Amino acid sequence: QVRLVESGGGLVESGGSLRLSCVASGSIFRVHHMGWYRQVPGEARELVADITANGETRYSDSLKGRFTISRDNNKNTIYLHMSALRPEDTALYYCTAAIQQRSVYGPGAPDDFWGQGTQVTVSS
Repeated sequence: QVRLVESGGGLVESGGSLRLSCVASGSIFRVHHMGWYRQVPGEARELVADITANGETRYSDSLKGRFTISRDNNKNTIYLHMSALRPEDTALYYCTAAIQQRSVYGPGAPDDFWGQGTQVTVSS
């Protein structure tokens, strides 16, 4: 079994910063791309940023410059550093990863996994 566990969310004032973390654990052969999405109730989940195993990053155009994604491959962990937070950044932030699992039959194709989410609330 593979799990993704996010942490670091909370309540912050407008203009403040937070760092989210997401750790992948379990029967992992290889972690491919990982990323962060966010969702507000009643709206679709949207991409925040993602990062390949080689460190190539992609950001939502509206968030570029305020959010930074990074990765520690040795720890199967990604981070999202968020600065200059605004009330409209309030959302449930989810981690996702494409992971090949260990198997007695050898590693198969990567599967997509999601964490449970961590709430970020920005007060005005």
